[in-house]
Amino acid sequence: MWLQKNNYMFKDLFGKAMLDYVQNNQPENLITETNISEADEMDVSYLFRSFKDMPKLEQKALKLAKGSVLDVGCGAGSHALYLQEKGLNVLAIDISANAVETCKIRGVENAMQIDILQVDESEKFDTILLLMNGTGIFGRLKNIDQYLSKLKSLLTDNGQILIDSSDIIYMFDEDDDGGKWIPMYGDYYGELTFNISYKGENEEPFNWLYLDFNTLQNACIAQNLNCELILEGSNFDYLARITK
Repeated sequence: MWLQKNNYMFKDLFGKAMLDYVQNNQPENLITETNISEADEMDVSYLFRSFKDMPKLEQKALKLAKGSVLDVGCGAGSHALYLQEKGLNVLAIDISANAVETCKIRGVENAMQIDILQVDESEKFDTILLLMNGTGIFGRLKNIDQYLSKLKSLLTDNGQILIDSSDIIYMFDEDDDGGKWIPMYGDYYGELTFNISYKGENEEPFNWLYLDFNTLQNACIAQNLNCELILEGSNFDYLARITK
């Protein structure tokens, strides 16, 4: 099935891998590659991990979740399932039809194929989750205001956005003075182009944004939002909480 995403067509190969896995349909590893990194294999089973196998940043976010929850980019539904089992009311959304089908097969009670920008603003949530590099869906630095404004509109007065990302400055070479050699492919070094292949098919390249905490915090200030650093990981990653 072809779907529309940010004005280009994509084959939903990531979702196909998840659906193959949950249906025991001879799943294979996903091959991912970016404009600054070589091809790497990803075992699709990683998307189906239990709470105890999740990174500490994800565990912390799930522990902080409260009230009604919107799980953005829910993937295979591992986060939604954990919170659902804890008694929280969760809406899991993804642009991937195959991911949403996977969620339903696994027992996620409320899963919907929809882009976050299309969610009705009459809906309000106490917690909005964007995990596994949640800033990725912004695509490009210039889109941050649009997404933060939308997320803000979906929050209850005392609601929170829990989002994680990584500062990928470490991936670039240093010169003798300690400065970084950064080839500029766009407006910001965290703007990457991803390529995915699965079972011999190639996905259409798509934009993905890794964001350092200071840049995220400054973008939040521009939207009259508070942004606090909750936890730092071991690989230049972090969890942030955004509130009104």
